[in-house]
Amino acid sequence: MSHSNFDIYGNKVIIHLNDKLCFTTEDVLNSELFKRVLTDCVAELKHKNSILLHIFPPASPKGQNEIDLLIKSFKFLSKNSADLLPGAVPGSDVLLRDKYLLNDFIEYLYNFWRSMERFVVCDSAGRDLDQRPYRTFNNVVEPLSHLIRSTYRDIAENLTKQHPRIYRQVIAGAEVGVITSPKRVNLPAGVYDKLQGIPIIRQILLYPPLILDTPMNKRTGKFEPVAQNPLELVDLHKQEWLCYPAKVGPLVILVYFHKRFFELGLSLCNLFDMADDQDLERKPDAVFTFGTPGGALDKLAKMPTVFYDDKSHNLLVGAVPGRDEFGYFGYLKKMILTLHNIKIMKMGLLPFHGAMVRIVLKGNKDVTVLLMGDTGAGKSETLEAFRTLGEQYIQDIVVIADDMGSLSIADDGKIIGKGTETGAFLRLDDLQPGYALGQIDRAIIMNANQVNARIILPVTTFNNLIMGHKVDFILYANNYEEIDEDHPIVEKLTSPDAAIKIFRDGTVMSKGTTTSSGIVHSYFANVFGPVQYKDMHEKLATRYFDAFFKAGVFVGIIRTRLGLSGWERNGPQEAAKEFLRIIQQ
Repeated sequence: MSHSNFDIYGNKVIIHLNDKLCFTTEDVLNSELFKRVLTDCVAELKHKNSILLHIFPPASPKGQNEIDLLIKSFKFLSKNSADLLPGAVPGSDVLLRDKYLLNDFIEYLYNFWRSMERFVVCDSAGRDLDQRPYRTFNNVVEPLSHLIRSTYRDIAENLTKQHPRIYRQVIAGAEVGVITSPKRVNLPAGVYDKLQGIPIIRQILLYPPLILDTPMNKRTGKFEPVAQNPLELVDLHKQEWLCYPAKVGPLVILVYFHKRFFELGLSLCNLFDMADDQDLERKPDAVFTFGTPGGALDKLAKMPTVFYDDKSHNLLVGAVPGRDEFGYFGYLKKMILTLHNIKIMKMGLLPFHGAMVRIVLKGNKDVTVLLMGDTGAGKSETLEAFRTLGEQYIQDIVVIADDMGSLSIADDGKIIGKGTETGAFLRLDDLQPGYALGQIDRAIIMNANQVNARIILPVTTFNNLIMGHKVDFILYANNYEEIDEDHPIVEKLTSPDAAIKIFRDGTVMSKGTTTSSGIVHSYFANVFGPVQYKDMHEKLATRYFDAFFKAGVFVGIIRTRLGLSGWERNGPQEAAKEFLRIIQQ
């Protein structure tokens, strides 16, 4: 691999492949990437003043000569015993003064490499790799892991003359493999030409659990509508970007992300289905550039997480700057959902911020319930409690929406619900003990050692979220009120006016998942579209709440108590128990 085949960006290494990868130990040790990783590793040890650098003489500068000496020595040790090394590599005798210290250095180097977030991008231009993804992944990405492991083991064994008794088959190569295509997309001419030629992801290979540390662990502010198309202000270097074509409910949104945020952009695969070739033939509903370079967006709004409504092309355009303060998955996910919600409203549908499931009781009675409420209100947690508590009553639970979706009114007056995401972006703290571990073989985990640690998990299929389900219950998730005679766990509301006021107020006890805390209010618990298009949403909400009551939907409040100290787990469980009792009547 030549230098131009990889990028190192912070703790990320991105290997770009137009041709085959290294396939021998010698290829690995001769590569510019290995030299760069070794150099960075020695620099880190030098900064720490580590005893591992005692493999060199005390006066050694630990510069390029030492790096070259290590590479030559490792190449020899990959095939030969350490006893022969001094005769083959001049100057290498100093490394062998303490073989076990050198072995510790090799171990540190191996772990230093594995501590990086590692991505391989396979460009299928002219080679149709996306038409045979399994073979591509099997012939390119899989062997890299084996090759690096065996290189490390061969060197260590030839140095110490000992075989390990315990072999750990860790993923030593790439954690994520990507196949891209230079496919032209159906976008208007003019400013959108800047997006043509950015490689479009066609397949992704993950080795879960993927453990990521992102620059930020909270989101702040809302997305601002602006009067100018952000694409007019930015220059995009196409080789630095990828496109994840997301299926967001019935919409297709092209999400372009910069290499600075590769780990976040590629994590979308656990949340949204990927558009197929047929989806890409039609014009997308929105485009979104995540990681926009420079300060171009700062002049558009105080909070430069912005979107533009291009009415002349019937296209929405989102943009978020490429700075660490925006390096949180919530900015990516919620902008996508904001664009979805605006487009949905323009289509005459009502977006919701909530979780929707179809619960099939034993005896084949089934209900579809929508829990609406803001972040931290207890929506996902209550649904998870249904799953764990209801085994004796519940036959199946089908997730339709975990966070966002839309409602429509059928010709016969029934209320029909659809979702947007096939996955869930959940707080680890709020899950049942052991739940995350039970799902860890599919998980992407972010900022595991911090407050608001998150996990992204697949929870449903695209077919389940898009087919449309008749809604029977619409409940506002109230996480802040205690239970008493006047405030039952589940309370039925009696009129559209009473209901719309509670849903419009959007009251919640903030859990600190954004930058707010305490009791807060947000319009319909949804700052992702409705608040920016309040006039349009207000008309839709009035029409839809009347329709809920006409259709006989149970509209009410479910008190989860998730925001009250001591009720973080038991509150959603009690809410789930009471709701199960009601639907069994």
